[in-house]
Amino acid sequence: MRFEVKAVLTGQGTVRLELEANNEEEARRQVTEQGGMVLSVRKSFSGLSFTFKSKTHFPLVHFSQELLSLQTAGLSLVESIETLVDKEQDASNRQIIQDILARLYEGVTFSRALEDYPQAFPTLYIATVRASERTGDLPEALTRFITYQTQMDFVRKKLVGASIYPVLLLAVGLLVSVFLLVFVVPKFSAIYDDIGADLPWLSVLLIKWGQFVHERGWALFIMASIFFGAMFYTVSRPTFRAYVLQQLWRIPAIGEHMRVYQLARFYKTLGMLLRGGIPITQALEMVSGLLQSHLRPKVEAAAVHIREGKTISSAMEMEGLTTAVGNRMLRVGERTGLMGDMMERIGNFHDEEISRWVEWTTKLIEPILMAVIGVVIGGIIILMYMPIFDLAGSIN
Repeated sequence: MRFEVKAVLTGQGTVRLELEANNEEEARRQVTEQGGMVLSVRKSFSGLSFTFKSKTHFPLVHFSQELLSLQTAGLSLVESIETLVDKEQDASNRQIIQDILARLYEGVTFSRALEDYPQAFPTLYIATVRASERTGDLPEALTRFITYQTQMDFVRKKLVGASIYPVLLLAVGLLVSVFLLVFVVPKFSAIYDDIGADLPWLSVLLIKWGQFVHERGWALFIMASIFFGAMFYTVSRPTFRAYVLQQLWRIPAIGEHMRVYQLARFYKTLGMLLRGGIPITQALEMVSGLLQSHLRPKVEAAAVHIREGKTISSAMEMEGLTTAVGNRMLRVGERTGLMGDMMERIGNFHDEEISRWVEWTTKLIEPILMAVIGVVIGGIIILMYMPIFDLAGSIN
């Protein structure tokens, strides 16, 4: 859910921020971690909003790609930022980059300048840049982040793309069914008024429905509008979405794949941070926010185990934060010392597993949906024409 935070940030004074957080305490923590002082926090209304004002999101990946190109070309960091300011067309994005440039002129580090804009630069990005400042290799850090974000976006787009056709198929089938029930059936019911007693009970029921729509169409429209409005409002509530996710987690076939998807993000992000030189315990604290709320205590417990001297693989296994394959790969990473690379491979392995499952599920759902929609629409049509068949039989 979104929160509107009024805070005091270094170099900016009093500002208003919009942050994504699970609760008010997490929103406060995001600001205080950036060195800011929170003045007030209130929940941003995200229900039935009738405002059409578009919000421009900072293009982080595009910004990083351009910055990487300029750095690779031999420009200094200040020169690169100056170039990005000159080419930026969007006013709000240009202002952000310009403020970062002003902070660099003051002698502030790049990571510290980015901290002033938590709504544009996530904590993971800032941590990656800060780690690169210790090694002096900003292009390598930018390359890692771009690769990581591109992979995450690819998986997300693949999941969304796989769900488009089933949703579209379901929507078209629903619209056709509603059209038949609301517009076509009432016309047929007016024709069959005199012969309704001799019809099958399903046809009689369908004709009664047509008569009801014909006589009380406006009342039905108002009731349907209220129902769909209430349903839309309920679905838009974060508490309802959290409840639905919680129920999905309890279904073994779905919950296990949701866990694997969470672990894929977890290990990819953790591997990127480890390759950037961030200690494992600090990296665990940073990536815990990517997981569902019921998995976060397990990440904290795993960090405690590691501080007590246990290996990463045993700590993850004790808290259920790995799979059989992932645990073996973690042990290999501990032996070779390439834990960051191994964690990214674990994330890629689980991504491929999720992709295969999504593809198989989509291929299974599509014919089932088509069959159900065909039965519903075909049944309505058969029930509408059954009186005509009976009438033709009686004439013969």
